[in-house]
Amino acid sequence: MIHHLSGKLVEKNPAYIIVECGGVGYFINISVNTYSAIPDKENIFIYTHLQITEDSHTLFGFFEEEERRLFRLLITVSGIGCNTARMMLSSMNVIEIENCIVTEQVKKLQSIKGIGEKTAQRVILELKSKLKKEGTHFGASLSSLKIKDEAMAALLTLGFARNNIDRTLESILKNSPTSNVEDLIKNALKAL
Repeated sequence: MIHHLSGKLVEKNPAYIIVECGGVGYFINISVNTYSAIPDKENIFIYTHLQITEDSHTLFGFFEEEERRLFRLLITVSGIGCNTARMMLSSMNVIEIENCIVTEQVKKLQSIKGIGEKTAQRVILELKSKLKKEGTHFGASLSSLKIKDEAMAALLTLGFARNNIDRTLESILKNSPTSNVEDLIKNALKAL
């Protein structure tokens, strides 16, 4: 198993990156969240998951350990393969997915491409207790998610694009997780 790669970032796209390590270029599939988090610098450190099938060896990359941990949980669910898990992590961040599972938001999970009602229900059924037992972000995430949603709604009414808002709010919350709605909106307006 390849735990991580550390090397030169040769190419960066929303769906994959190429990292050169010791003269070998590794093609690594990534989520949009990882793409957004990867800095545009020459040297990179990326967590990986190697999927081995009959006809291929496929690497999936993650900027943060938490994203890889959730990815590995998701692929344990029947009907969720690596590409579907990557699609889920591209559609929502780790905290949002965990929140959807723990609070049983079937409709929100269904909004992800490739996830039907039965699959969403299966994800909730199989992972809810595991996430609660692991003590994931969930405890702290409800309040920060509510704050983020309120800030998102306010900024959308001001006419900013959802993708830009989401990226900006994530960045602000990562740097100062105790922000209230007003501070979050003020800082986002400065950054947007």
